[in-house]
Amino acid sequence: MRDKTQTNSAAPGDRLIRAGAVVFFLGAVATLVTVAPLFVGARPFPTYMFGLSMLMAVGFLVAGAGVLRSVSAGRRQARGAAPGASR
Repeated sequence: MRDKTQTNSAAPGDRLIRAGAVVFFLGAVATLVTVAPLFVGARPFPTYMFGLSMLMAVGFLVAGAGVLRSVSAGRRQARGAAPGASR
């Protein structure tokens, strides 16, 4: 019996994981830009730039939510395919 899942189909949490990775990367770039003047001895950036550094944490949380959503969908699918799952 062939597997019914297509190779290019997206799992329930894939978009959240991708969005979280993009937001995390933007936060990492903002962190590098914010910290660089401190090492060079230049004038530091304004305070809101340090707030942009928090995008790393936000991206991590969004990606984590995507992983949890994917895991829960996999469990539901496995529970539905298990024999005697008509409880």
